[in-house]
Amino acid sequence: MNHTARIALVGDRSDAVRSHTRIPGLLEALRVRDGLDLDAYWIATQDADQGMYGFDAVWVLPGSPYRSEAKVLAAIRAARESGIPFLGTCGGFQHALLEFARNVCGLERAAHAENTPEAADEDAVIVPLACSLVGHEGIVRITPGSRAAGLIGTDRAQARYHCNYAANPHYLDTLRAHGLAFTGTDESGEVRIAELPAHPFFLATLFQPELDGDGTRAHPLITCLAEAAVDHARTR
Repeated sequence: MNHTARIALVGDRSDAVRSHTRIPGLLEALRVRDGLDLDAYWIATQDADQGMYGFDAVWVLPGSPYRSEAKVLAAIRAARESGIPFLGTCGGFQHALLEFARNVCGLERAAHAENTPEAADEDAVIVPLACSLVGHEGIVRITPGSRAAGLIGTDRAQARYHCNYAANPHYLDTLRAHGLAFTGTDESGEVRIAELPAHPFFLATLFQPELDGDGTRAHPLITCLAEAAVDHARTR
């Protein structure tokens, strides 16, 4: 029996964001090539909140700064607390770390430097990169035995970026101590993948897997998100 999975694509949709223009084709490829029955809904950030409970997966997309930081964080929290499959890419990675810092680690003043430039340096969980990664490609080293390694199928992968912000190294140990695992780094050791091992499917990447290849076949992380969504739909 086929189960239609409802996927929330959370982001302020724009034709100027390349990843946004790629996604419809990737979802169609998943339907045609992989036989996955997906019903995707674009959710503007100001409309994203606890309503995520009605979806089988939540994908927080690139395109920050978002119109509503608060509602993006609420959407991520709903997915994290209720076991809904979650993927965050680029800005989604950054906000997944911010949500975790505030609501799991108890860092109420945790800030994203792009959203709150006036925040004190010691409060910024997400900080500007020393060198922009806009248009950059590079190797990501993936921790053997991690969920990311299992899904991608290798411990080294080529990645494409389009971002100017990343995790503040000062907070990594605190995030780890509360259960967030960092399972991918660039070749200099900077964090590029985060996951929650205790969650059915919760991954975030600073790179953008939706930009992988020529757009005719989904990256393994996107395929696996769709598969997890279909599995979730079977129990809904």
